Order: sequence, then C-alpha cells, then structure tokens
Amino acid sequence: MHTLTLSITFSVMVSVFLKLARRCQVHVDQAIAVNYVTACALCLWLLRPPLESLGQQTPAGWALLGLLGVLLPTVFLIMAAAVRQAGIVLSDTAQRLSLIIPILAAFLVFHEALSGMKGLGILLALGALACLLRRPASTAPAAGHPGDAAHHKGRLAWLTLLGVWAGYGTIDILFKQMARTGSGFTSTLLLSFVLAGALMGLWLLIRRTQWHARSLASGILLGALNFGNIYFYIRAHQTYPDNPTLVFAAMNIGVISIGTLVGAGLFRERLSRTNLAGIGLALAAIVLLFPR
Repeated sequence: MHTLTLSITFSVMVSVFLKLARRCQVHVDQAIAVNYVTACALCLWLLRPPLESLGQQTPAGWALLGLLGVLLPTVFLIMAAAVRQAGIVLSDTAQRLSLIIPILAAFLVFHEALSGMKGLGILLALGALACLLRRPASTAPAAGHPGDAAHHKGRLAWLTLLGVWAGYGTIDILFKQMARTGSGFTSTLLLSFVLAGALMGLWLLIRRTQWHARSLASGILLGALNFGNIYFYIRAHQTYPDNPTLVFAAMNIGVISIGTLVGAGLFRERLSRTNLAGIGLALAAIVLLFPR
C-alpha cells in the first residue's frame, strides 16, 4: 500500500507546484521541459536501466513508449490550455473524471473479474468524485464572472476539456501496460522521458521561447516530483497486478481527497459538507476495492 500512498503524495505535490507556479512567475512550459530532463537523470541514477538493451524493444514496447512520449507533454499543455479557456474547476473535473476510462479498461481490456464488492466500490468511488468535485460558489476562479460564461462554454473550451479527460485516462492505461513488462519497464520509462523531453524542447524552440532562469530551475523540482509520482504509480500496478481497479480508483480518489484537504489548509479553500462526505465515500471505496 505504501507505493500507492507515495504516488498519491507526489501527485498532490505536483498539483501544488502547478498552483503556485503562476504566483511565483514560473513559465510552466519551460518547467515541464526541464522536468523531463530531470526525470531522465533520476531514472538513470536510481533505476539503472540496461542501456545496452534500450534499442531492443518489442514492437508493442516501441508503440507504448511512442504513445507515452507524445502524450505526456501534450496532455500537460492541453491541461494548461484548459485552465486558460475553461477555468481551474472545470479542468480539474475533467482530469479526475478520466477515472472512468481506466476502470472500464480494467474489465474490458485487462479482464479483471467484477465482484459485488468491487462493483459497490466503483459506485462509491464515482459518488465520491461527484461530491469532491462540487465546489461552493465562492471558491470559483475569478475568470468565472458572468461576462465570461459564454467564453467558458465555447467550442475551444470543451475541446480542451475533452482532451484532458481522454488524455489522462489513456495515460493511466498505458502505465498499466508498462507495469506488465516487469523489470523491463525501466528502459521503456527512460525512453518515454527522453522522447517527451525532446518533443517539448522542440516545441519551445519552434515558438522561439525566451528562456527564464527561475522557470528552468523550478523544472528540476517538478521533475523530481513527477518522477516519484510515475515511478510509484507503476510500482503500485506491479504490486497489485490482478486488481488494476484498486490502483486506478485509489490514485484518483486519493489525489482528490488529499488535494481537497491541502486546498483547504494551504490555499484557504472552503470545504462544504458535500466535500467532506466525498472524502468519507472515497475512503470507503478504497477499502472495498482493496484486495482480500
């Protein structure tokens, strides 16, 4: 269970970083680029993937790392666009509701058996999501003034929200697939980071980015947090290979539960009774989904 706990903790810390980035005048796109360089360095240092076998991936392995290499930075950028176009609340909702995609995959793709306990746990998890994503009107972002309502409901806003929902759901499934490669996941993970960093760097160069020292330095911290989140998430799938629903649900529900509490304590966001009920439902869901 410690792998899940650590992954959730690192994920919440990534969210806190992104929330504080604008206040600290950090350009998130530059931090994301350095983040992948840092992740590569940590992967080489801590996991020591066999470098001689990096080019010996199976066709499925090449497809997996190619998809991850493209999706990891792309979804980061889509999330940033969604926050600008639709606001933080709707973007966060889209990201967390992506839980539905890997849960469906757990039964349709990974052939997990659906028991009564798991079915009830899934229902409680979805109920917890609904409760936790319900925010009091006073906590809505400043961009949500009546005059901005039409803009938020525009086509571009909903396209970015759809991209966030589909992107994060697909990445969860791909990490599960990576976990199934056993010890060979370290090579695939390293190559995914290399490709993601290269594509992100190329995108910044095409835009003729003016480099910002603080943003580049902060990318080292973001990379350490992001690496910890991804590494322990994959390890959690390897710890519970026959119960992907537990990992999918616990990760999403845990991040929202802890993130809600962090938001209340650190960012003074007000919690409603519905939010508190959602935390209770989340804990109950995780207990039901935990293997016996």
